Amino acid sequence: MSSEKEVEVVDSHDHGDEDEHDSNYQPPPQKTIEEIMAADQEDESLRRYKEALLGDAQAGAVIVEPNDQRKVLVKKLALCVEGRDDMELDLTSDLSQLKKQVFTIKEGVKYKVRIDFIVQREIVHGLKYIQKTYRMGVPVDKMTHMVGSYPPKKEIQSYTTPVEEAPAGMMARGTYSVSSLFTDDDKHEHLKWDWTFEIKKDWQ
Repeated sequence: MSSEKEVEVVDSHDHGDEDEHDSNYQPPPQKTIEEIMAADQEDESLRRYKEALLGDAQAGAVIVEPNDQRKVLVKKLALCVEGRDDMELDLTSDLSQLKKQVFTIKEGVKYKVRIDFIVQREIVHGLKYIQKTYRMGVPVDKMTHMVGSYPPKKEIQSYTTPVEEAPAGMMARGTYSVSSLFTDDDKHEHLKWDWTFEIKKDWQ
């Protein structure tokens, strides 16, 4: 979370900011599960790979929560620090209350952010996690992580960011607000939420 930086972690290509359009970039054509399985049938190793990747989806539509029409159900955000229990936010409850649950982070500590989610109904392409951090209303950090494409599964799937390092020093201590967005190539907002953390000299 160093000041005024942007982290881009890309799986295959740079997508840029969610508010900007790259005139040269065209998302790959979306295919159904049936189309994916029908392609390259003569390649036995590729066929087996796709079967392992798609899992439950081959048997038909995977629907985990019938009353929810969304394809991506974001369940949890966790701050993961080695040697400590994960600090978790429940993203299935009232999102407006999340700001009241303040994470305490020791200055200079290394951490990762993990997102737990369910994909149902059909494959989702080009999932992206965007995190903007503010201090006293001023933007100080932005991360954009390419999460990838995922088939529908009954089980929770997860994405964990690369290691980040919290700022250190007296000037870095204080309260930060974060705006998180889980989106995709087509700019569908699967979930958007705000949360808060505080950097202190020690874990307290």
